[in-house]
Amino acid sequence: MAAVILDTGCIVALVDRREQYHPQCVKAMTALSEPPITCEAVIVECLYLLRHLDGAAEAILEDVAKGLYQLPYVLAARAAEVSRLMKKYADVPMDLADACLVDLATQMGTGRILTLDGDFKIYRWGKNRPFELLIEF
Repeated sequence: MAAVILDTGCIVALVDRREQYHPQCVKAMTALSEPPITCEAVIVECLYLLRHLDGAAEAILEDVAKGLYQLPYVLAARAAEVSRLMKKYADVPMDLADACLVDLATQMGTGRILTLDGDFKIYRWGKNRPFELLIEF
C-alpha cells in the first residue's frame, strides 16, 4: 500500500480535541496501516498554530520522536522544485508546507493525503494527478 501524506490541519485537529474535525482525524489516523509521512515545514506550522495550547509542542515532537509521523523530505535537495510549485500556484496561494507536500507526493508516488485544506483539491502531483483526500470535510 502506498504511503499516506499528513498535512498540518490533521495534526492540529489530532492534538487539539476542541477542533471540529478531531473525530474524523482520529478515525483516519487509526485506520492507517503505515505511519504517515510529512515534512518539517508542516511540523513548524503545527507548532506555531498550537503555540497557545499547553503541551501541544511537546506532544507533536514526541510523536515525531516515536516515529508516528515519518519525515523523509529534505528541503535542501528540493528547494528549486518547491520554488517552481509556489510560483505555479501563486494564485491559490501555495505556502511552503503545501509545496513540500506536493513535491513529497511526487517523490513518493502517492496522492493519498490526510488534510483539511481544500487547496489540495486544486493542487496536482506528479504529471497532473489529483490528490485523494482521505478525510471528509
